Amino acid sequence: MRRPFIAGNWKMHGDRKSAKQYIDEFSVPKTAVAKRDIVIGVPFTLLQYWGAYATRVKPYLQWAAEDVHWEPKGAFTGDVSVSMLKDFKTPYCIVGHSERREYHKESNKQVNAKMNALLEGGIIPIVCVGETLKEREAGKKEAVVGSQVRGSIIASAKSLDLSKIVVAYEPVWAIGTGKTATSAQAQEMCKFIRKELAAGLGKQIADGIRILYGGSVKPDNIDELMAQADIDGVLVGGASLKAKDFSRIANYKEKKK
Repeated sequence: MRRPFIAGNWKMHGDRKSAKQYIDEFSVPKTAVAKRDIVIGVPFTLLQYWGAYATRVKPYLQWAAEDVHWEPKGAFTGDVSVSMLKDFKTPYCIVGHSERREYHKESNKQVNAKMNALLEGGIIPIVCVGETLKEREAGKKEAVVGSQVRGSIIASAKSLDLSKIVVAYEPVWAIGTGKTATSAQAQEMCKFIRKELAAGLGKQIADGIRILYGGSVKPDNIDELMAQADIDGVLVGGASLKAKDFSRIANYKEKKK
């Protein structure tokens, strides 16, 4: 049984004042906390504060960085290394988000290098994959996502233990657009991703990897999404900015198929 993983991604939002208010307002029953991981991806500027304050008042509310550089140090202005994240005891880090792939032109090779650096440094990577609307409508969704899975993840199969990674399927056409993949569409692609992982890593490892869905996840669709067999959690953007909404998402009703 894969432990559910409920993650938020604040992107370029938030400061210490709003983070404190959010942590104070966030509320999930102990019964839910005991059965699932709850993580918020915050900007680099909040890593230290979030780690210190949340650990003290809501220790179950874990945190993630939103990106990392693959090199341990060097002339990379504005970037952050794995050792810097470890300095703040950061347990997770998002890599390969569609916004990084699109706006920063990140390749599968670069995403793979980031994943490798995180694993070697003891931080669990949340590796994102997903197709655009144009690619989906052209019938290329499996070709695109399969290529990302192989290039960003499976490329390291012979050199690293990939059993602890988290994979997030985020259809680019459903991020911040108000459009949401149906639960059947989300399940179809998450099942496909697990099949690709099994082909490259072996069925035993693939069956243990948690696969998340991300794309306009809201309180009113979380229960149905989490009922799907191959959806082990969610990566939430806009709805994770409101403590009340994300509390409801984290406290989804269990009804696995």
